Amino acid sequence: MPEATQGDSPFEAVVATADYPIFVVTTRKGAQRAGCLVGFTTQVSIDPLRFLVGISKKNHTFEIAMHAHHLAVHLLDREQLSLATLFGSETGDDIDKFAHCDWHPGPASLPILDAVAGWFCGPILERHDFGDHVGLLLAPEAGSAPQPSSDALHYTAVSELRPGHRA
Repeated sequence: MPEATQGDSPFEAVVATADYPIFVVTTRKGAQRAGCLVGFTTQVSIDPLRFLVGISKKNHTFEIAMHAHHLAVHLLDREQLSLATLFGSETGDDIDKFAHCDWHPGPASLPILDAVAGWFCGPILERHDFGDHVGLLLAPEAGSAPQPSSDALHYTAVSELRPGHRA
């Protein structure tokens, strides 16, 4: 787990002890595809099902997601650090990330990554400005569940990655 440092606020120290799972989100608007590694995610409702994803305003995916109608959320297995690196350390401003991984068109023509542990997707219901990130509220509709033996990739495994854009 990440260690809190002496200069951390109580909030930062508490959050540093949590080791959240890491996700890759993908989306599209017309012929444009985009995807990025995200760490700010959570289920926010059981009935109806709702999931919140935070995307940095500095991220290439942000511009496409602001005009998209759907979003796919991919759970990575701990063995998929290379996929996390591709979607976390590269920027769609410079490369086509989808040319460097296997994927297929899924529901709503979303790019669905083939090698992930599991995924779900749904329409974007709302967008909320949270400061340097915008929260996208999803209504999960379709997906593929991970195997019971899956072991999710967590923040500590990617904490040293250099982002394609500053968060």
